[in-house]
Amino acid sequence: MRISVFSLSASLLLGTLVVLGPAFASAHDSPAKRTSANLGHKRIVNSRRADLNNNNNKRDALSALQLLNATIVDKATPNVAAAAVANAGANPATAVAGSSALKTTTTPITNSTSSNPTTTLRFPELGFKMPATVPDSLDGWWTDPSTEYAFVGFSYEITACQSLAELKKDFQNIRTKFNGRYIRLYGACDKQGYYNDLVTVAWDTGMGLQPVVWFGYDGGNEWEKRRDELFSILKSNAKAKFVTQVVQFGSEPLFDGVLSVSALAAQVTAAKKILKSLGIPVTVSDMVYGFKKDGGSKAVLEAIDQIGIHMLTFFSTKATTGAAAWPLVEADINWALKQAPLKGKKIFLDENAWPSKQGSGVKANSQKAVASVAQEHAYFDLLDSKCSYFKLQNISWFMHLYSDAMESEYGLYDVSGKMKFPFQPKTSC
Repeated sequence: MRISVFSLSASLLLGTLVVLGPAFASAHDSPAKRTSANLGHKRIVNSRRADLNNNNNKRDALSALQLLNATIVDKATPNVAAAAVANAGANPATAVAGSSALKTTTTPITNSTSSNPTTTLRFPELGFKMPATVPDSLDGWWTDPSTEYAFVGFSYEITACQSLAELKKDFQNIRTKFNGRYIRLYGACDKQGYYNDLVTVAWDTGMGLQPVVWFGYDGGNEWEKRRDELFSILKSNAKAKFVTQVVQFGSEPLFDGVLSVSALAAQVTAAKKILKSLGIPVTVSDMVYGFKKDGGSKAVLEAIDQIGIHMLTFFSTKATTGAAAWPLVEADINWALKQAPLKGKKIFLDENAWPSKQGSGVKANSQKAVASVAQEHAYFDLLDSKCSYFKLQNISWFMHLYSDAMESEYGLYDVSGKMKFPFQPKTSC
């Protein structure tokens, strides 16, 4: 990531001019730096994670930003969805033209526990057994999202294009050791057909998936190819709709300004039309600051079916320890709960983390912020202690990430494959 006072998004290539925020809030988890042992994304000057409240630098930088914005016209018009889609890349509605929807029936799925045969379980509830054959219908398949809260799974980076064997080992471990039910995919593997492998392993291990249309950090239109291939596989793979809980458009696309609000909303709307027959909802995953910046993102909040909030409180200017992070967590949740377009929509805390160390890839915005294994542990213990709150608000949270081999600061497992601290979070209370 190039660090400067302002960054112009590569969405110039897409016909939309977007201005990113000030430098202290613009560095991304860039994948540029790699090592042979760690293929994960490295975070370059993560001051982008600042909450920006009561910050003099914020006022100075935003004044300059407003001056620059005064000379720029955003070519995407909120009231013209078709134009916005054109600005945002090829219309996803044409990406899988000719694909037929899988047949549906009204036959419900039945799945009972051995101890209580009258209890009907649904995917991916704990104890649910995958059927021997693919059902004809989604009727009765998915669990009621209003009954899911607290810990649900891990973010899992796929940049390394893990093998089927490695995926199965990790997914099975997440399911059996931690009672995980979902995996939020992070990064991108551009190996053709790779999502088929993920669907296969998810089906075999009983895990739900949250795939992401990955925009990357270098501009260009690779995201369009990723979107089109994902949608094609969702249409053609008979198991895909049974394990795909939601499709995410980008990871912090609003903060990064890869598309205008109207163009991103149009992409979400078009994707929902494509995926409607498959029963797959669509969302956007971003920081609260990303949803709030540049005048807000009402059109996106209205378009999405659920919301993914990046909970990265370590980078707040008010951060101290993981154990003391709750006021910062609650503030972001309260923002979401107050948004009229989100009323009744499921909230996931997905890119949800506290780093175990600082360095070139992780830099705090508070001199009091402590990055350590102990505080990473304390942060997730804190979330676990709030099970009743998450139940009341019907909020689910992920741990970001599964392994230090993906991002060395955030994994539960270190690069040698050992757990950095005990982790057995509640899935109900």
